[in-house]
Amino acid sequence: MRQLDPKTLTDNVFQLFDDRWTLITAGDRERCNTMTASWGGLGVLWNRPVATIYVRPQRYTYEFLEDKDCFTLSFFGEDQRENLAYCGSASGREEDKFAACGYHPAFCGDAPYIAEAELVLVCRKIYWDDLEPEHMDEIAAAFYKDRDYHRMYLGEIVTVLTK
Repeated sequence: MRQLDPKTLTDNVFQLFDDRWTLITAGDRERCNTMTASWGGLGVLWNRPVATIYVRPQRYTYEFLEDKDCFTLSFFGEDQRENLAYCGSASGREEDKFAACGYHPAFCGDAPYIAEAELVLVCRKIYWDDLEPEHMDEIAAAFYKDRDYHRMYLGEIVTVLTK
């Protein structure tokens, strides 16, 4: 993988999350987990390139996000759609999703990412907050019939890796 400046990304940020999906990975060299996400964003805040992700507290990856300072976003081609769907429906608590998909954890410093990814954003957590139902319109609130509101994590993009 080669390193890029975040400002040189040419991918459409809406397609990255909505169409291609991503694997959010967090943990360390001893233990890590990954999960599929299609909600997120990229932008600039506090004069830094940032990624925003949303994770529900019941997700296994949430524990790793809470415990570690960094997380990664791994993006793939369409040929990995089946694996991405699997990583979004299976729990790493019960099975090894990496092995099931033929994925291998790699590391940028201590941050785990998926070695087979085409594009990886390595992020350092700089802010988090819980989504509040009283701040949602009716369209957003409809996604939370079980009142299992996401936690939003904002990460400074510290490294971009590409094949």
